[in-house]
Amino acid sequence: MKTLKAIVFIILLSNLSFGQTKAIHVFVALCDNLNQGIVKVPKALGNGQDPYGNLYWGAAYGVKNYFNKKSDNWNLIKTIKNPKPNVLERVVFKNKDHDTYLVADAYDGAKIKQSIIDFLHATSGHYNDFLIIKGQELSIGGNSNLVAYIGHNGLMDFNINEKFALDGKKNIDAILLACYSKNYFSPYLKAFNANPLVWSNGLMSPEAYTLKWAIDGWLDNESNLQIADRARAAYNHYQKCGLKGAINLLATGY
Repeated sequence: MKTLKAIVFIILLSNLSFGQTKAIHVFVALCDNLNQGIVKVPKALGNGQDPYGNLYWGAAYGVKNYFNKKSDNWNLIKTIKNPKPNVLERVVFKNKDHDTYLVADAYDGAKIKQSIIDFLHATSGHYNDFLIIKGQELSIGGNSNLVAYIGHNGLMDFNINEKFALDGKKNIDAILLACYSKNYFSPYLKAFNANPLVWSNGLMSPEAYTLKWAIDGWLDNESNLQIADRARAAYNHYQKCGLKGAINLLATGY
């Protein structure tokens, strides 16, 4: 009987531990000179069908490269080519200090509209996705603890005629690194009752250092303002725009 109780206790403990695992899902619309209304960048950085050298993915400050080579507290544990329609590559990172996984999807730059739709569905709590990590199913998408969008603000170029299910109980944390993202995305996030940790009041470069520094604060359970201050410090550090400029640019909350 004691042996049986011990086995049950171990199983329950194991399930509890996995249940505490956190997931971050990042939606990256690859920079695309041909298919997006952006200021043109060098060809190698602006090929939206080639993640390897893309400005927002494989370049120095792209999500994949920055978290893999310039972040000492994240380990790349998995790379998946073409994991689903419109996504050219998926990478999975595990944080060294927290039981947290970061899943980032590189969307074909020509499919930027779909990347935003998927991000919004996730922010509403109704975009189901998962992957298997060490034999365990990790829920992402709408079941993530934090979602983020990185790339051009496509809402400046097109309208979205999509119906989004509302679930005000989830209150998902969100980061939106795109030009004027607060102005354009506010109606959606308010309807979803999401919690915008960091978004922008103006033109910006949505590179991965801002995301990474903000996530550092989120992992430490800091307040929205503290997380935003980390993002502002990162943006000033890399863009040399002055801290006041970064504070005016990057906002938190509504």
